[in-house]
Amino acid sequence: MTSEETNEKTLPPPWDRIFSLTTRCFVWALLIAMLYILRPFLLLVFLTFVFAYIQAHGVEGLAHRIKSRPLRVITVGMVFLGTLFATGFTLLPQVQQQAKDVLNNRETYIAEADKQVNLFLANYPSLYKALAKHKDTATLLATPDGVGTSLNPNNTSVRKPGEQPDPEAKDTQDAQDNPGEGGQDSGATEDGTDQPPLPIVRGLIDNVVMSFAENPLQISQSVFSYASSFLMSLLFSFLIVLDLRKITRGVRGLKNTKIGFIYDEVADNIAGFGRVLGRALEAQLFIAVCNTILTAIGIWVLGLPNLLVLSTIVFFCSFIPVAGTFISSTPIALLALQSGGVTTMLIAIAMIMIVHALETYVLNPQIYGHHMHMNPVLVLIVLTIGGKLFGIWGLVLGIPIVNYVFRHAIRHPAERPAEA
Repeated sequence: MTSEETNEKTLPPPWDRIFSLTTRCFVWALLIAMLYILRPFLLLVFLTFVFAYIQAHGVEGLAHRIKSRPLRVITVGMVFLGTLFATGFTLLPQVQQQAKDVLNNRETYIAEADKQVNLFLANYPSLYKALAKHKDTATLLATPDGVGTSLNPNNTSVRKPGEQPDPEAKDTQDAQDNPGEGGQDSGATEDGTDQPPLPIVRGLIDNVVMSFAENPLQISQSVFSYASSFLMSLLFSFLIVLDLRKITRGVRGLKNTKIGFIYDEVADNIAGFGRVLGRALEAQLFIAVCNTILTAIGIWVLGLPNLLVLSTIVFFCSFIPVAGTFISSTPIALLALQSGGVTTMLIAIAMIMIVHALETYVLNPQIYGHHMHMNPVLVLIVLTIGGKLFGIWGLVLGIPIVNYVFRHAIRHPAERPAEA
């Protein structure tokens, strides 16, 4: 019996409870501090857990067919890597070809997209005026002295302070205001409308290109960080699954060390949360499959090309909360704009919104509720609050954390569910 155990047992009430509570608070404060320090590696830890969870399930599923565990681990690992590489090699040529076509014909696509947008705006003068005013304001703010040629609907120039009005410009303005006088034509543009075109699509693309050009190093570092985290998580997950039994024995051996009180406090809780997070990943897999099927049906109905590529992008992006929706929707909207103009693009966007509304308000509550044994209304509340407060990680970990707290952490051991 150690001196620490003797001191803890001989402490009189209420100091024994105070000592126990202080120790527990210290352990959890230490754990939270470690998580805060290691927050740059949170993506690596999360991906390692996901890949290890998938491979561990595959290894256990082959236990009745292959007796040797190392052989099962190697088999599952090869199948897992083969699936990833096969998917990549299948989609990469199509993605490269599509990207090459877009780059080679980018000016044509941009001009056609702007033409389609302006044809659409011709039917909605109020919307055109609002966008023209926005473009006019943005142009003025972009000039160093705050003045310059604006993109206003009448194509009039803005005079500098103290500058006298140009008579010729006034005559031109009068002719534009009264197109029927003096034998002037109606001023119709190439697309058949009486309003000058707005470079909306070109402006958006120029802004994106400019943002990439201004921060090339930061973007390169982000891409390298994500790629390295993905590759390292594959390696770590394989090694963890391969030596899982030895790692388990090593961790359990901490119980008989001087930091055994830390093990007693956090080991069961971390293991329980891991199982809850695994069930949440299984629920997200079902949601991703349903989301992909519904979106693929919509793409097929619209007659868009590259159905396989777009569906695969939707499937993988379904595991990325919020941002995944925009990432997967962008190529669908661009292909719809290229294929059928603004109307087709708006229909595609409406289809995507309907699918994600079904995912958010029907699939997420029902599937999560079934897998996590939570009320669908509570699931919806947790997703809303978690997304608002903590962003992507709140959406990813909000359901598992709340489920673990209510079904495991706050309950006595005898009352905890068996699956927790």
